[in-house]
Amino acid sequence: MSAADLAERLGVTERAVRRYVEILRDADIPVVSVRGRYGGYRIGRSVRLPPVVFTGPEALGLVMAVLDSPSGAPQTDSLVGSGVTKLVRALPESVGRPAALLWQHTAAAPADIPRPDPATTSALVEAVATGHRVRLGYRTGLGHEWTGEVDPWAVVVRYGLWYLLCRNASGDIRTYRIDRVRSVEQLSGRSAPPEDLDAIRVLEQNLGQGWPLATRVRFRAPAETVRPWIRSAMGTLEADGDECVLVGSTNNPEMYAGEWLAQIPLDFFVEGGDELRASVLALATRLNASVRATVPKPTRP
Repeated sequence: MSAADLAERLGVTERAVRRYVEILRDADIPVVSVRGRYGGYRIGRSVRLPPVVFTGPEALGLVMAVLDSPSGAPQTDSLVGSGVTKLVRALPESVGRPAALLWQHTAAAPADIPRPDPATTSALVEAVATGHRVRLGYRTGLGHEWTGEVDPWAVVVRYGLWYLLCRNASGDIRTYRIDRVRSVEQLSGRSAPPEDLDAIRVLEQNLGQGWPLATRVRFRAPAETVRPWIRSAMGTLEADGDECVLVGSTNNPEMYAGEWLAQIPLDFFVEGGDELRASVLALATRLNASVRATVPKPTRP
């Protein structure tokens, strides 16, 4: 086809056609130029075009994102592993070689974060997109199982964990870990999230509320100093003069004490929550004992 014919069919200028041809050639797609009265451009014989054309940096970025995920480098026979392998193989060598080398020679240690089932996640995303109510089968972190109807509002990924933000049958906003969802049944009932929904903000607010054990922690520092160290799931930080107070709730005081509070390099005092006070005291006692323990002196030969 001539440049003029291509330009007319694509609705662009002939100059743009020539630029597009060079882009295809840079991607190792053999576009041949034939001169003469009946000349023009043609694709080389027996060429199998990839379904999607990536640039080198795009392909490299996708592989890096997969390797940098909380689950680490997936097995080659997993859904993600086989998908990335097919993608890299489909790219022209000049484009896909850096990504292929990275995929072949890089190892990534997985974080201890559970991954949701892809089919379950897809069903929830579909329900969010179509506005359908669903019946969830769920197992809590303590092993309790229940079934109930919810209005799905959004699927949110936060710190490697996948959450469903929804409204339950009582009208309360709830967040559920998708890796703990045992079943999803789409119902005929319809629902819609609030028009001004900020899913991430609502999720983070909800994660620190509604748990059975109340917490209240005072920091001997202003709120602007403490805030960078506070996770949203820990509760709400409120200024109190030159100090501030963290008010929240939890169902796991040991984690709250050891994984959250203990990581903050600022002075604090647990004002409320007997369970949290006990967990902080137990942690402090254990650490203190590890320092006071008598280390046997090495014997001389």
